[in-house]
Amino acid sequence: MNDVLPGSVGLVRPQTFHSAAPLPLKSGAVLPEFTLVYETYGMLNADASNAVLVCHALSGNHHVAGYTDAADQEGTLGWWDNLVGPGKPLDTNKFFVVGVNNLGGCYGSSGPNTVNQKTGKLYGADFPVVTVEDWVNSQARLADHLGVQSWAAVVGGSLGGMQALQWTLSYPERLQHAVIVASAPKLTAQNIAFNEVARQAILTDPEFYGGHYYEQGVVPARGLKLARMLGHITYLSDDQMAEKFGRSLKDGALKYSYETDFQIESYLRYQGEKFSGYFDANTYLLTTKALDYFDPAESTGGNLDAALASAQADFLLVAFTTDWRFSPERSREIMTALVHNGRRVSYAEIDSVHGHDSFLMDDAQYHAVLRTYFEEVVL
Repeated sequence: MNDVLPGSVGLVRPQTFHSAAPLPLKSGAVLPEFTLVYETYGMLNADASNAVLVCHALSGNHHVAGYTDAADQEGTLGWWDNLVGPGKPLDTNKFFVVGVNNLGGCYGSSGPNTVNQKTGKLYGADFPVVTVEDWVNSQARLADHLGVQSWAAVVGGSLGGMQALQWTLSYPERLQHAVIVASAPKLTAQNIAFNEVARQAILTDPEFYGGHYYEQGVVPARGLKLARMLGHITYLSDDQMAEKFGRSLKDGALKYSYETDFQIESYLRYQGEKFSGYFDANTYLLTTKALDYFDPAESTGGNLDAALASAQADFLLVAFTTDWRFSPERSREIMTALVHNGRRVSYAEIDSVHGHDSFLMDDAQYHAVLRTYFEEVVL
């Protein structure tokens, strides 16, 4: 076995939580039972006061930190390994960190590619639509299973940040801090539009088969590839694309055809191909719908101040200057509403060239903000 990478939580293995109790969903549907796959890092202390829940974004999963293959440590690192580990900003010497794959996911939690016990077949398109509220309710059951009455913090970037915000509303007494990174109180019309175009790419793929492509032994790879290419464009900033690719040619000369001429074209095709090889199309549809539906202020006539009145946690909000998909203005909306409710709020706006993807990067200023905040969390 290779030596453990510096600051790594080391080799990790997923765990499984099964709830036999029915889970009512916001749509009115009911899951008769469900399973969540999760990982943990660090040790839960005696009074279970040091637990931190990490919520993932659209294509994320439970594998937040560490590696899953001792022979290929760097190749199997968790998606937020630069943040979570011993001595890292979210320090596992202090905190017991939990990463979970959401309902509807495609990494072992109950979702379209798992078996419907009623039929004995994979759910496919029959898996019910789930929302951020439903995810939080299922995560609360996982917390019960782990013996965690109150999270020291719930943390997430992008869609994960929406889950952290929803935790403060659904279970205000069950978390002390909410760390919301590169997120928003709801999607703009433009963001909903991007999601709809991505869904149509999948839904109109001839190999989608109404969501039951598993039975056909195929994958709607073309649609999923296009969805990912579109999404990836929105995760990057124009400056970053210009700096990284510009108008560089893939093969040194124009082909005067519809093949890839430019490096950016080749990059997007590569990202799309790779994504279509490991992610599930039905999960992509479900997750983008959960993004679209999230709107805590819907029940208060659009009044975000009123919607966040029940929150009790302290907050850290982080935004990035070049993130045009979830712009800093959206984080400031949350901050303003919380201040109007007398909540303790810290806000950081980080200069970064990486666009929306900034929340995943190993940025010194960004990590310093998170480290300082977590160091001040009293257990």
